[in-house]
Amino acid sequence: MVVSVEGRCPAAHLDDPTSCSGPVAVTVLDAHNAGADGCEHHAARLLASLDGGRVYALPDAPAGAAVRTFRAADGIRPFCWLDGPRMDPSQLSRAENRARHSH
Repeated sequence: MVVSVEGRCPAAHLDDPTSCSGPVAVTVLDAHNAGADGCEHHAARLLASLDGGRVYALPDAPAGAAVRTFRAADGIRPFCWLDGPRMDPSQLSRAENRARHSH
């Protein structure tokens, strides 16, 4: 298992106070193919904060890890560990933006 210096996976943002949810299972890539391996929890939070990000399961990942991460990211607001009012579409989850536009 790959672990960062802080004892959390490499996908965990330095300002995100949450702990890992399990082993490093997926890789999240941004639109330029820069990436980080992470647990499903931190990978979903990272993916939610990227525009055009993708997620791939690592070879030894539990079945469905990438799909669970992708689905979780859909309901997470970008940089969800930041406080304050969040009304701008870029600050809302993909699911919240879809719901706003479906009316």
